[in-house]
Amino acid sequence: MKLSEFRYAAKTTVAKFPADPRDSAKLMVVNRQTGEVEDKTFTDIIQYFQKGDCLVINDTKVFPARVFGKKEKTNAKIEVMLLRELKAAERIWDVLVEPARKVRIGNKIYFDNNRFYCEVIDNTTSRGRTVRFSYDGDLHKVIDRIGQMPIPSYIKRDPTELDKEMYQCVFANPNKLASIAPPTAGLHFTEEIIAELEKKGVRIARITLHIGQGIFENIEVEDLTKHRMYSEYFEISKDSSDLINKSLKSKKSVFAVGASVVRALESSVLTTGAVKPNRGWTDKFIYPPYEFKITNRFITNFHQPATPSLLLTSAFSGLDLLVKSYKRASKQDYRFFAYGDAMLIL
Repeated sequence: MKLSEFRYAAKTTVAKFPADPRDSAKLMVVNRQTGEVEDKTFTDIIQYFQKGDCLVINDTKVFPARVFGKKEKTNAKIEVMLLRELKAAERIWDVLVEPARKVRIGNKIYFDNNRFYCEVIDNTTSRGRTVRFSYDGDLHKVIDRIGQMPIPSYIKRDPTELDKEMYQCVFANPNKLASIAPPTAGLHFTEEIIAELEKKGVRIARITLHIGQGIFENIEVEDLTKHRMYSEYFEISKDSSDLINKSLKSKKSVFAVGASVVRALESSVLTTGAVKPNRGWTDKFIYPPYEFKITNRFITNFHQPATPSLLLTSAFSGLDLLVKSYKRASKQDYRFFAYGDAMLIL
């Protein structure tokens, strides 16, 4: 299939803030077998689970990765997006910078009223740089204090302190603070919904995939076989794989919350069709046609055209049904993208 097949021109309402409360968002329920599409509220999702099913969630946590500094000598304002820490002991990070044309190897960028700086030590992509921080202490604490949550630019507003709570799943693990975006499908869940599912006998499996630079990437090749994803670190514990495999063995459903969960699961399949405990880096790019080995229920948001998340969703639902669903979402004034409404594909 070609990239141009995944460009849609439907009118979209971009959510600037999440629904309040979280679980009051709209939920579109799409049935792959019948082609039926229904309009619900996210709280209705509980009725689609049965005892013994497994809900797989990504417990990564977002950190305030956007920091602003001033370039040495010129005092030009530079935005630095922290992507991932490469060497903790040496405080070396991969970052994106803006405006990139002003940031070269050897430049220093000062932060927090000149209390510390980073020095550019390498170029990685057109906007990408590798930097070394001078900070003498717990760098993560100062990032938490001076950084902003990296909400997407299409939201067209400045981040606020409220985003530090809103742009975070309720099941995010404080010890897994390494993502620059949440699994947005998980933003609709509340602690009450999780509790209701557990009460119903649903297994809750927690995995981790730290969402990184890939969230910003555009697919720039028409031939999808030539696209390469950025690698992201993930972990699936034995306890979680056991929970998932129990549901698979008993012919129950496995609900994946977001594309990050699907990619981790589909990167960890045994020849027997079970999930293996696993950790490492995945650059798995899922696009039609694709045979899903683990996921048989998918919870997601409404995505931007021609993006990896949209292609993965299309691979799961089928392109015709996805087009039908997105047209309906546009007419019914669903809210799109990160802070938008949800879709459950059965």
